[in-house]
Amino acid sequence: MIQIAPSMLSADFLNLGRDVEMVNEHADLFHLDVMDGVFVPNISYGFPVVEAIASAARKPMDVHLMIVHPEKYVERFARLGVHMLSFHLNATDKPAQTLLAIREAGMKAGLVINPDIPVESLYPYLHLCDYIILMSVYAGFGGQRFIEDTYERIRTLKAEIKKNNLDVKIEVDGGVSPANSRMLIDAGAEILVAGSAVFKADNPSEIISAMRG
Repeated sequence: MIQIAPSMLSADFLNLGRDVEMVNEHADLFHLDVMDGVFVPNISYGFPVVEAIASAARKPMDVHLMIVHPEKYVERFARLGVHMLSFHLNATDKPAQTLLAIREAGMKAGLVINPDIPVESLYPYLHLCDYIILMSVYAGFGGQRFIEDTYERIRTLKAEIKKNNLDVKIEVDGGVSPANSRMLIDAGAEILVAGSAVFKADNPSEIISAMRG
């Protein structure tokens, strides 16, 4: 089943409760982008906003860390009730240990790579992952143009997952909309992250429904 994960970075923070309830009613996951201004050249939000969303969320929270030393914060996100926690492969020199720590804390563990990192770099860690996020734009800013190479990257990764008989979902983040969701699903994506396409729409629930295919 395809899951839609609206990116809360694109929500209206003056009406955050309203947008949280929209996700509760119409989507499958809350996608939360945490940026530190070091690993990526932007700063988003931290624990106070995640805590606020957690207090009202009835759907699981999918936290995407764009920070250095993600291993330092695993326990704290677990205490907030986060369901899925991912970090960038090149954000730590301890990817395997960090993935294990996430799982040991009771969360699903994910690795993320930007479009310029070969999908093959993920292969040594797939057995430790519950999901992979393939960025279809460069991490750090919303509203970027979707990178067309993403379809082939999904197919390549999907083939490796199947070859090794692994249960690893593929999540795609960046420039996702009803215009490309069907092709992403056909390529092998199972979780679609969408920010601007959902929250800038006149009727977000219709966009979410359209992306399910």
